[in-house]
Amino acid sequence: MDIFLQQLVNGLVQGSIYALVALGYTMVYGIMGLINFAHGEVVMIGTLVSITVAGTLIDAGMPVALAGLVGLVTAVLSCMALGWSLERVAYRPLRDAPRLTPLITAIGMSIVLQNLAMIVWGRNYLTFPAFLPKLSFEWAGAYFTLVQVLIVLVSALTMAALLFLVYRTKLGMAMRATAQNPAVASLMGVNINRVIAAAFVIGSALGAVAGVMVGSYYEIAHYQMGFMLGLKAFTAAVLGGIGNLAGAMAGGVLLGIIEALGAGYIGDLTGGFLGSHYQDIFAFVVLIGVLMFKPSGLFGEKTGERA
Repeated sequence: MDIFLQQLVNGLVQGSIYALVALGYTMVYGIMGLINFAHGEVVMIGTLVSITVAGTLIDAGMPVALAGLVGLVTAVLSCMALGWSLERVAYRPLRDAPRLTPLITAIGMSIVLQNLAMIVWGRNYLTFPAFLPKLSFEWAGAYFTLVQVLIVLVSALTMAALLFLVYRTKLGMAMRATAQNPAVASLMGVNINRVIAAAFVIGSALGAVAGVMVGSYYEIAHYQMGFMLGLKAFTAAVLGGIGNLAGAMAGGVLLGIIEALGAGYIGDLTGGFLGSHYQDIFAFVVLIGVLMFKPSGLFGEKTGERA
């Protein structure tokens, strides 16, 4: 039971991160039907920017917590600018192109961002500053840290704020109208370009927050870290129903728990043949299973007719 609870806690933390990243995928797909495979690299850029800014400020004598906050804000702003640039430069000119063209472009932008990050930050792993005291808590035999608690809380608050934005504001109404039918929304006075750009900007901001969470959790960062994280978040979005915000959240948390429980028990189930470092296979087993038996995801896909 102790192992089960411990892995459940670990899965909830990891799933909260997956959910935030998955929201970036599902927002863009829900509005324009594009799978932005460069989103994982946006998360990576956010992590590396926060490390650079916070590390520089700490070396200059700024208190660690304040430096971490400034690093987070800088990462969010940088990723918002990057998301806007990606939409404006790489995707907007291809909006009327066949669906395969922007998909290939997204993969290409992912490779470009990885190599740019390698040039700027190098190939070596970077150490993420410890912004918070290393406090640990125990409950029913499961241990968790202050960082893990804050990851879950910040993720929940961020996702609640996004739901409020989408369902209670004019911008959210414009996003939902554009997702249903861009042509009709445009005739009703909705600025389609602005709405799509806003989806990229907001999704990139969520990715920056997730990137800082990943860095704080593992305390390392690397120019290739966004690739696997992006694939898993995409799997979470597909699991919940890509294009569905609630589905992305649920899919992220569920995938994190599946991975954690799998890592905790895979050794016993295989007689020691496979270890916990094979936990990545569970994400792709889930992806294959969903695509085979329920391609629309657990919560289905809410889409309208597109002109």
